[in-house]
Amino acid sequence: MLDKTKLAASVRLPTAAGTIETYRLSVPRQFPEKVTGPLNRVALAATHMVANPLADNDPWLTNAIDWDRTMAYRDYLWGLGLGVAEAMDTAQRGMGLDWAGALDLIGRSVRQAKATPGAVVFSGAGTDHLDPAAVRSLEEVIAAYEMQFEAIEALGGRIILMASRALARVAKGPEDYGRVYDRILSQAAQPVIIHWLGDMFDPALAGYWGTADLDAAMDTAVDVINRNAAKVDGVKISLLDKDKEIAMRRRLAPSVKMYTGDDFNYAELIAGDDKGYSHALLGIFDAIAPAAAGALSALANGDLATFHDIFAPTVPLSRHIFKAPTRFYKTGVVFVAYLNGHQDHFTMVGGQESTRSTQHLAELFRLADAAGILRDPERAAARMAAVMATRGVA
Repeated sequence: MLDKTKLAASVRLPTAAGTIETYRLSVPRQFPEKVTGPLNRVALAATHMVANPLADNDPWLTNAIDWDRTMAYRDYLWGLGLGVAEAMDTAQRGMGLDWAGALDLIGRSVRQAKATPGAVVFSGAGTDHLDPAAVRSLEEVIAAYEMQFEAIEALGGRIILMASRALARVAKGPEDYGRVYDRILSQAAQPVIIHWLGDMFDPALAGYWGTADLDAAMDTAVDVINRNAAKVDGVKISLLDKDKEIAMRRRLAPSVKMYTGDDFNYAELIAGDDKGYSHALLGIFDAIAPAAAGALSALANGDLATFHDIFAPTVPLSRHIFKAPTRFYKTGVVFVAYLNGHQDHFTMVGGQESTRSTQHLAELFRLADAAGILRDPERAAARMAAVMATRGVA
């Protein structure tokens, strides 16, 4: 067994008891630098934004983006063999990234993907340029979706049909959701991914599909999806409930993929059972990209033991990053990118670096180490120490 006391990398961290401990890091796991063969699951990482920490802006009011580092991270994911889900919740869509910024980001990603052999990108289209409080009719929601669809398709982009805060506010029942989705899907140039985002990720989406009853909501969603199956590549549900996902997966038309958005149970859902499996569209894949690539490669090669061996220690990390209030998970994703040297700072769009406590970040660090994803322990320890120092840990 490895003696961690003989490793050089260490950092002072707070404990749950209110004391300070010296934590010594493990040797990181070795993951493949790239997926070398075909995968038997589609794998998309919902990808974060990199802020410009030197900009003279007011982060709560205006965003400042480091485009070079933001796009370099997409190249990194494509280089590993993963696809990118662009301008989604992980990129702080609606929590720091507005529609104008999202369209700029989508354009850059689509152009870069076209210049990168094998690169896959799907991009979020929603209604977030509207003020939900000012919307009065379904026609306004439909027009908003149409505008964003047209803008993304004009760039040559594939679309993820995002849930709409405005629709959640004005819809009077399930039939209103059907009316909007039927109309929008009928116009899609290529099959889209539908995204059902639970209210744990966005409280403004409570009661989506016209009811707070998840089983009844699923009935509506499945009906809409299956009758528009020719225009639906797949559906991603982010409800953090594996049983709901499995139940929905078994009801989808054969041509429609289920993309797991369950950052608590993804390993089990991707592995699947004798009745099917889920593909992946996950925010946690941004943080654990090399591990995800390694696990999915093993699965494609029929090595289920290695698949679970790689993913098992990442699940506690993911559950911690996505713990309630789940909408603040982006802070953990960006923190891992900082620790791993993908950006030189822990500054976020919208000032969101402040949404998690010192204790939360300390436990995240321990779990990331246990998962073997801190690729340079000395650098990770130095960066963690710098953040801890600003929070009073010496």
